Amino acid sequence: MELFKVLALFIATALAEIVGCYLPYLWLREGRTPWLLVPAALSLAAFVWLLTLHPQAAGRVYAGYGGVYITVALMWLWAVDAVRPSLTDWIGVGLCLAGMAVIMLGGRQG
Repeated sequence: MELFKVLALFIATALAEIVGCYLPYLWLREGRTPWLLVPAALSLAAFVWLLTLHPQAAGRVYAGYGGVYITVALMWLWAVDAVRPSLTDWIGVGLCLAGMAVIMLGGRQG
């Protein structure tokens, strides 16, 4: 059960970071309203706060989070940008998640 809580927290953290970066992108690249910077800043603040809720040491959390972030980013690419990830994208996600599992579930020293 703890694993599912941590995974859900990783996913929420990734979404907060992606939204916080996507909204300024819309303003800068798509000519949308600069008011998008307000929810972007709130989303990035939520991202930082969510990182503090993880039970592991910060370095391990960041390393493990990276695998989930990459996965969520590709899902965002597909769902929001309507760009279907390639086979190599999915292979890369698998490798990243395998690396994340080694880091998060591996043995601990000291």
